[in-house]
Amino acid sequence: MNIPDVQFFVDLETAVWEALVSGDPEADRAMLSEDFLGVYPSGFSDREQHAAPLASGPTMAEYQLSDARVQQVAPDAVMLSYLAEYTVPGSEQSQAMYISSLWQQREGRWWNTFSQDTPVGS
Repeated sequence: MNIPDVQFFVDLETAVWEALVSGDPEADRAMLSEDFLGVYPSGFSDREQHAAPLASGPTMAEYQLSDARVQQVAPDAVMLSYLAEYTVPGSEQSQAMYISSLWQQREGRWWNTFSQDTPVGS
């Protein structure tokens, strides 16, 4: 299988971040697989737990993704790793995380099936 370039996966990941900024739970769910697993400093999350807070509005105010790299881990799966710098609504203090997201091709499209956030400095 011919794996798309890094920017292709950054664009997919950006769609998730845009859902967080716009407070759009449906857009968030549309990018995450039904069996999505998130591993965060606060604990584990499934797709519904990831999307549910967006029903109350945005969970991110702004963000910047950088230093992206892709590693093919299977014929139909890649791990996208990058640095995310962001602010949350109501705060002006920037935060940063290293994030690894597993993207798998299923049913003719790419799904985010796993994501792990590691705070910078951990």
